[in-house]
Amino acid sequence: MTAAPGRNRPRRSRRGRTGLAGELILLAGVVTTVAVLLTGLVAWHTLRRAAEAQERDQLSRQATVLSRVPALSTLLYEGEQRLAGANGVQIAVLDASGVVSGPAAPVLDTAQRDVLLSGRALSATGELRGSTVLVEGRPARRGRAVVLTKPLTDVDRAAARMRRNLLLPLGAGLAGAAVAGVTLARRIARPLGRAADTASRLAEGERGVAGAAAASGPVEVVQLERSLAVLDAALARGEERQREFLLSISHEIRTPLTSVLGYAEALTDDVVPASRLPEVGRILRAEAQRLDRFLGDLLDLARLEADDFRLDLAPVDLDLLVREAATSWRGRCARHDVVFRLEHPGTAVMLSTDGFRVRQLMDCLLANALRITPAGRPVVLALRAAEGAVEVQVRDGGPGLTEDDVAVAFERGVLHERYRGLRPVGSGLGLAIAHRLASRLGGTLTARAHGPEGGAAFTLRLPATGRDG
Repeated sequence: MTAAPGRNRPRRSRRGRTGLAGELILLAGVVTTVAVLLTGLVAWHTLRRAAEAQERDQLSRQATVLSRVPALSTLLYEGEQRLAGANGVQIAVLDASGVVSGPAAPVLDTAQRDVLLSGRALSATGELRGSTVLVEGRPARRGRAVVLTKPLTDVDRAAARMRRNLLLPLGAGLAGAAVAGVTLARRIARPLGRAADTASRLAEGERGVAGAAAASGPVEVVQLERSLAVLDAALARGEERQREFLLSISHEIRTPLTSVLGYAEALTDDVVPASRLPEVGRILRAEAQRLDRFLGDLLDLARLEADDFRLDLAPVDLDLLVREAATSWRGRCARHDVVFRLEHPGTAVMLSTDGFRVRQLMDCLLANALRITPAGRPVVLALRAAEGAVEVQVRDGGPGLTEDDVAVAFERGVLHERYRGLRPVGSGLGLAIAHRLASRLGGTLTARAHGPEGGAAFTLRLPATGRDG
């Protein structure tokens, strides 16, 4: 595990702020309480209706049984009116002539008597001696009817019993939901807290910390921890490449700078013969130009990474542009005994783009190709119209690339470090600059390990619609 200088930096205080687990527990408690209260409220009112339905059903069954008794008057008046007042139930008998007798007689009005005399069942609510009662009536034999009443206070007492029985399940549900909420909150918060701590350590410069965390918890949390592990690895790779790039830059600058300082000291000490002064001057100029090119590449790369990088868009004839480039590069290739070849349609290929930047990109690729192409081998600049795009290709007859090289071809300094001392190399920034410039132009730059000429092939693809803004 690698740690940056900020490893021992103190953690930022979380005092005064509620943690995720606490917030989830509070939220779960609120939601559970509201749910239980709403359930209890609904059940509270539902139980009242259920109790009334239960009492009414029991009363109706009793009325049905009594309606089938042959001698209602005997049942009513004998045995000291045993039904009257039993369990709060009051009875009344309606004869065929409409006369009502019994303790519950006052509850019936004319309309209700007509319902019973017509042979229909009666289910209603009425007033009996100042109290509200349930009324159930059933037609009996010989045109008679039996009516039973029961006070609503009995319904209230039954509902109260049901409600008391409801309190225990509601309390148990509330407690169970609270326990479940706490468990769930901790299950979610623990891996999230671990992920947050990992992210904080990554931000402070530690590396190799994400892989040590065991991925557990919900799917999303597992994905988060895996993403942090990927980020951790990517940061480590990026920082390692950055270190290698800085080392490479130091080497590239130090070499010509050492030469310049050595000759400068020799000139200062007056140890250089007068006959060698022109030679020393040429060496100093060459080394200074080498430094200037390298610093120019660094500045180009920095500008390309800036958000305010400017493009001057205008209609450009790419066929004319590649012909102009060919005029310049044909002579350069000839000085190195390299065969230059141009492939182009010979007709105008118009595109809305920045012609200066396209030419800069072509020059960068051609310089890279010429550097590694041996004498007698070709360098090819090709232009062709593709479906929905225009392609500019630079191919060479050099040693080519491996598939591993293609994967890192546009990363700063990677190929430079890989092939330094094995083949001619530049500053290590040229291909990175070309790739970023292609992206700025709205196109893509891709590499192939081997083209038709045997060496590498780089293809710039620009959309035929040009680029807006």
